[in-house]
Amino acid sequence: MSKQKGFSLIELLIVVTVIMVISAIAVPNFLRSRLAANEASAVRGLRTIGTAETAYVASYGPNYSADLASLGGTSCTIPLSTAACLIDDGLAHATSPDTSRSGFYYTYAISSSVGYTLNSDPAYWNKTGSKHFYADASGVIRSTSANTPAVVTDPAVQ
Repeated sequence: MSKQKGFSLIELLIVVTVIMVISAIAVPNFLRSRLAANEASAVRGLRTIGTAETAYVASYGPNYSADLASLGGTSCTIPLSTAACLIDDGLAHATSPDTSRSGFYYTYAISSSVGYTLNSDPAYWNKTGSKHFYADASGVIRSTSANTPAVVTDPAVQ
């Protein structure tokens, strides 16, 4: 009599089932963690841009920068008002879903009432983020979970 070597079909099915159950538990948690990390990165980006705007006014004032690209710069040997080298160039050019950074892109506008407004929106709703963020020259960052850009009346981020 010879002994068979290997696994039976039942044993293989049990292992595959266990792997599928573990995946069903782990994958949604991973996706939620990735969304939270992207949103935290968006808030950090807003803070970085706000700090850079303060430095820009101190260096090139009295006005805020014309656009986000003015805060960046690739060749920073001699900073200029059009390329101040205050933020990473990738962040300075994250202005559309195609050029997003950590799943978020930024919309910047000069405002006569609050200095500037800055929105950070997910490149793909509920895939790269589920919140929209807003900041202005006051330094307060606000957010909304609705699928619309955040505004000045939304609650502040804690």
